[in-house]
Amino acid sequence: MEDVSINKSIHLSEHFTLGEVTKSKHADIYNIPSHVAIENLKSVCEWLEELRFTYNALYCLKPGEDYETSKNVEPILINSGYRSPELNKKVGGSATSNHLTGCAVDIRVAGIEQALRYAVILMDYADETKQDYDEILIERNKCGGYWLHLAVRPKDNRRKTMFIQK
Repeated sequence: MEDVSINKSIHLSEHFTLGEVTKSKHADIYNIPSHVAIENLKSVCEWLEELRFTYNALYCLKPGEDYETSKNVEPILINSGYRSPELNKKVGGSATSNHLTGCAVDIRVAGIEQALRYAVILMDYADETKQDYDEILIERNKCGGYWLHLAVRPKDNRRKTMFIQK
């Protein structure tokens, strides 16, 4: 395979880079998204920006504190974003995963309470803006760890909202 690389420091939105949404612990596996997948990731990052702003405004900032200058602003951390077919197979992802098209991210959460808060913020955002999401899933692994899966497609969104025990 030809040695291909991308500039992972490219910003897809104000606070999210291409590197954040394509990172993997499997560095040996090719994981470079197409131009279409990058556009899809930009759309997902718009939702992440709203989540970051609203969560911080509601739960982290002190009264009168400025979002742009506060030291109390918490980042949104991505566990997994775009996955190439090879990477998706390696991590046990579904053959129809939204990660394959750059339409999904898995967001790190501190526990079930934060996952629920994130999910409510995202569902409220969908209602307020009349935009649809494909999936908002609170997932839990066998060890008790939680994450929030967010998927936003360019079309045919299903508004699927679930809790999944893996």
